Amino acid sequence: MSRIQPAKSRASGKVTLAAVAERAGVATMTASRAITQPDMVSETLRTRVQQAVAELGYVPNRAARALASAQSKVIAVLVPSLSNAVFTAVLAGIQDALDADDYQILIGNTRYSDAEEEKLLGIYMQSNPDGILLSGLTHSARVQQMLTSSQVPIVSMMDMATNPEQLSVGFSQFQAGQAMTQYLIGKGHRRIGFIGAQLDERTLKRAEGYRAAMQQAGLADPALEIMVEDPSTIALGAELVGRMLEQAPDCQAIFCCNDDLAHGAIFQCQRSGIAVPGRLAICGFNDLPASAWMNPSVTTVGTPRYQIGFEAATLLRALIKGEQPEVTQIDLGFTLMERESA
Repeated sequence: MSRIQPAKSRASGKVTLAAVAERAGVATMTASRAITQPDMVSETLRTRVQQAVAELGYVPNRAARALASAQSKVIAVLVPSLSNAVFTAVLAGIQDALDADDYQILIGNTRYSDAEEEKLLGIYMQSNPDGILLSGLTHSARVQQMLTSSQVPIVSMMDMATNPEQLSVGFSQFQAGQAMTQYLIGKGHRRIGFIGAQLDERTLKRAEGYRAAMQQAGLADPALEIMVEDPSTIALGAELVGRMLEQAPDCQAIFCCNDDLAHGAIFQCQRSGIAVPGRLAICGFNDLPASAWMNPSVTTVGTPRYQIGFEAATLLRALIKGEQPEVTQIDLGFTLMERESA
């Protein structure tokens, strides 16, 4: 018995929309509407077209749809790390917010590099994204130029912009750093150290908040700061707590710029017989899942990473639809998680 093969484009060899329409017994425009706007056709027609799609193995041409609708259904997202749990949570929020509208997400890992961000943005612009989600507020002149000339809706994540025209979703990194330092001062500590790594814009703002609190309390001392450009790791936290105690042996508490460093510092103190928090209080930032289960549990700053991704993507969707947002800066705040380590 001969088997009828699906009609294909001679140029590409791919199953065409016309072939789907023929199989379903409908006009090509009706087949297109059933695939792209299923609510616009009857359930009977929709079922026939879906069955034809399944039988023929048809894959919709997104590029053609983009030309027809002037929308690519693509969102570009740039984050500085794909291994950091902070940004995997942000990405989860973005995905959940965009799923309902059938957006495809182009995820770029900038690796905390301006050059990498420039390269990725240049590549993603070729896909004519409907919108862009960026991590942070500070970018190179080249990136700013590309963003300005693109006229594409943009929302920044993780910090709060001071310019009302720059849409942002996050919380004040400065205020969070200041609040944690004030918490330690309130606990009676006077020699409070700060350990910073990676030195991205968020770490630097947390450090500024730390300095502001220390200066306001008359406790500022450059000897209590260690700032290194190395990527944050547990091992680095173990190394830097030792360095801190060498250069400031009277240090009573250490504010680590993230939880990875705090975990490493606590492990090193345990190996060295230094009581936490009896001899040295240690706190972190971001409230990673392990922090609540460390022994001692880690005092840290809880940050709404998933909500930041979700709200930023929701705001971007509204912009793409031409809606004018009532609020251009969404401050989701932070939470001081008081636990055993400080």
